[in-house]
Amino acid sequence: MFEVVASTGVFPTEDAERVSRCLLNIFPEAGLTEEGGRMSARSEDLDRFKEIIRNHRILDSTRAVMLRGLSDNSITFHLNKQAAFVGKVSFAEGNAPLGHIEVLIKGEELEALIDDVAPRTIDGEIP
Repeated sequence: MFEVVASTGVFPTEDAERVSRCLLNIFPEAGLTEEGGRMSARSEDLDRFKEIIRNHRILDSTRAVMLRGLSDNSITFHLNKQAAFVGKVSFAEGNAPLGHIEVLIKGEELEALIDDVAPRTIDGEIP
């Protein structure tokens, strides 16, 4: 079992409804909370995330990002908020004017989860 928590800052210049759309485009089954200038989405479902990375053929980069963010009982990575707004997954590094979506996946057997979400490929195809 695992839990996904995706969170991002809500800046005064941003519409909270648009920020919630960023989170729900990637994690549509998530429950949203807003507190202290941050909005968080909690879910146990990665189906939409998996669908997006397959449709955009970014399994290899997703796998690399998830493995790089793997620790004992969590995986962390950042998504581009503007890409999420239009329903796309783009991994973010460095600073962005509107910040990133910070994704934390907590649970056990996370390497098996990575294999499920972003399996190894051969020439970009799942064997």
